[in-house]
Amino acid sequence: MEDLHEKKLKFLEEMANVVRQDIIEMLVYAGSGHSAGPLGMADIFTAFYFHILNHDPKKPDIPDRDRLVLSNGHICPVQYAVMAHAGYFPIEELKTLRKINSRLQGHPHRGALPGIETTSGPLGSGLSQSIGIALAARLDRGKYRVYCLMSDAEHNAGNTWEAVMLAGKYKLNNLTAVIDKSTDLRKT
Repeated sequence: MEDLHEKKLKFLEEMANVVRQDIIEMLVYAGSGHSAGPLGMADIFTAFYFHILNHDPKKPDIPDRDRLVLSNGHICPVQYAVMAHAGYFPIEELKTLRKINSRLQGHPHRGALPGIETTSGPLGSGLSQSIGIALAARLDRGKYRVYCLMSDAEHNAGNTWEAVMLAGKYKLNNLTAVIDKSTDLRKT
């Protein structure tokens, strides 16, 4: 990962704002979808795809690419927008969000787009999927990291805590979970 300097920070800030504009346009064209989560995570996704992740949109299946798993799949408009700007697919395709026969459905679907690592839907499943990928990396002596982006509410699910305990048991130092704490857990 390159150093984070003033010029790069400015680029990331500007790109996150472009992504936010794309999210609003996507949701308007779709006539439905979630807005708060995708808008709130624009900076995080931009940092991942334009600074943190080891990935190549031209070769999305290289074995040692980092893996990003979106557990709270309903915020996928942000992932789609960032991936389009990173070069995974044409930016014009963003206008097809949630349309019939579109690759950009309301939850990401592995195989529909290059660079989507897992299919998501039920909250709480992403961390378990990420742990499986991280364990596979260890067994295969892979050099890649696994990042799981999660909502705060899914930490009320038992399967999330079972996954956390398993990650601790196996000391998965190639796994990072990022929690979007946009609400107070005590109220959910």
